[in-house]
Amino acid sequence: MSDRFSLLIVAGEASGDLHGAGVVRELKQLAPQAEIFGIGGDGMAAAGMELLFHVRDTAVVGFTEILRRLRFFRQVMKTLEREVARRKPDAVILIDYPGFNLRFAARLHRGCEKPPKILYYVAPQVWAWGAKRIPKMARLIDQMVVVFPFETPLFQSAGIPTEFVGHPLLEGLRPKLTTEAFLSRHQLAAESPLLGLLPGSRREEIARLLPDMLATARLVRQSISDLQIAVAMAPNLPEDFYRARVKDDNVHLVSNSTYEVMRDSRACLVCSGTATLETACFGTPLVVVYRISRLSYEIGKRVVKMPYIGLVNVVAGRKIVPEFIQNAFRPDRVAPVLAKMIQDRDHHTEIKQALAEVRSKLGAPGANRRTAELALQLCEQSHAASKENFAQTPA
Repeated sequence: MSDRFSLLIVAGEASGDLHGAGVVRELKQLAPQAEIFGIGGDGMAAAGMELLFHVRDTAVVGFTEILRRLRFFRQVMKTLEREVARRKPDAVILIDYPGFNLRFAARLHRGCEKPPKILYYVAPQVWAWGAKRIPKMARLIDQMVVVFPFETPLFQSAGIPTEFVGHPLLEGLRPKLTTEAFLSRHQLAAESPLLGLLPGSRREEIARLLPDMLATARLVRQSISDLQIAVAMAPNLPEDFYRARVKDDNVHLVSNSTYEVMRDSRACLVCSGTATLETACFGTPLVVVYRISRLSYEIGKRVVKMPYIGLVNVVAGRKIVPEFIQNAFRPDRVAPVLAKMIQDRDHHTEIKQALAEVRSKLGAPGANRRTAELALQLCEQSHAASKENFAQTPA
């Protein structure tokens, strides 16, 4: 296999950078000479990808928030199109981020005489906002790579080659510190319960969620006097951003130890997203919360078709952890739920058992390797097609 391939990867959010970094590392092992460029974060850059844009600039949430930055995203789209025309990548890997990535895929097909092969990793959640878009996606996507087993028949039925590779978070769930070292570093007492707060990775969602997360934690501490509170900070945001919002000296700000917070907390309060699945994989009971602008929420209610928003409940196929969304997220309502998770041993054990079932449904480690192999197969197909076309060109 030749390894002189060119690949464009688009991962517009922190979670996409996490998954994308694993794919880039695997690509560099399989094809060391491959040119890899696109949108990502520090993880993908460290793995060997050239960044055209950073996820700290492209990660937004909500319809109204996107509209406010529409000019910027148009510039991003045009830049990517210029780079595709200039570098002619053999394949494009789109990671999650469907609002942008599906439009980009469509523009590639409209704007390129011979569009590059397109692989979609972490498929758009059509099971949440309706399957009617799948036929359109079938005209754009050459290879779908899914991380939930129930997604496979949805895309295969539309004629899209689809492979379930397992969830990529399974191969990265490795805390750097032992429990003893983590507690010692942050001056936490092993004998007192820890409540972990995970407010997300985007500035907008943290600004909306963290104040009420902290208020909730303070209410829980009223009934559990020795409760300890830790906020897991996103690696893409500066500590000052959190310091401006956390005024309680008894709240511990934790950097570069999100998995330790998930693992060592008695319970967690978690922003809806991949972090809910990660927390579940550590077997830690959790409450899912989310809040966006009012207009975005009203639009979303008309689009989303699922009874649950938390991925833990989606994968389980039933509600195994509580969800408090939009106006339902009130500290006085959430605090008693968390207090029960922490204090009631039977309830705590029941949730842990249900979370173990969720982890078992996520497949086996190795998703990034399998995705890299599929991407390189598309590159080989692209090279073979180019050679065939060249051979058929009249002298």
